[in-house]
Amino acid sequence: MDAFVSQLPHVNASLNGLATVLLMLGLVLIKRRQETAHKWVMLACFAVSVAFLASYLTYHYHLEGASKKFPSYPPAAVRYTYYSILLTHVVLAALVPFLAIGTIYLGLADKRAAHRRLARWTFPIWLYVSVTGVIIYVMLYQLYPPQSP
Repeated sequence: MDAFVSQLPHVNASLNGLATVLLMLGLVLIKRRQETAHKWVMLACFAVSVAFLASYLTYHYHLEGASKKFPSYPPAAVRYTYYSILLTHVVLAALVPFLAIGTIYLGLADKRAAHRRLARWTFPIWLYVSVTGVIIYVMLYQLYPPQSP
C-alpha cells in the first residue's frame, strides 16, 4: 500500500493539470456557443476534481499526521513565495466544491443568468486552484525535494 500511496502526489498533480485543461476547454466551448459540449466538458472537469479530492484525502489519511513539509534549504524568497501560493490555494480550494456544485446546478436547471453570474466567480477561482495545485507539486516534489543527510 505504501508504494501506491507514494504515487498519489503525482496522480494529484496530473488530475489538477487535467482539470486546468478541461476548464480552459469549457471556456472556449461556451465562447463558441457550443453549450452541449461545454456542459459535458465541465461535468468531466467536476468528475476529475472529485477524483482529485478522493486521491488527496487518501494520501493525507495514510500519512498519519506526517505531512510533507517544504524544505528549509531554498532561499527565503522561494519559501515565502511557496507559502503564499499554498495559503491562497488552500483557502480558495475550500470554496471550489461549493461554487462548482452551485454553478453546475444552475446550469443544469437552465437558470442561465444566475449560472453566468456565479460562473464569473467560480471559473477564475477553480482555475487558480487547479494551476496553483500543479505549481505547489512542482515546487515541493520536483524543484525542491528533500535533501539526503
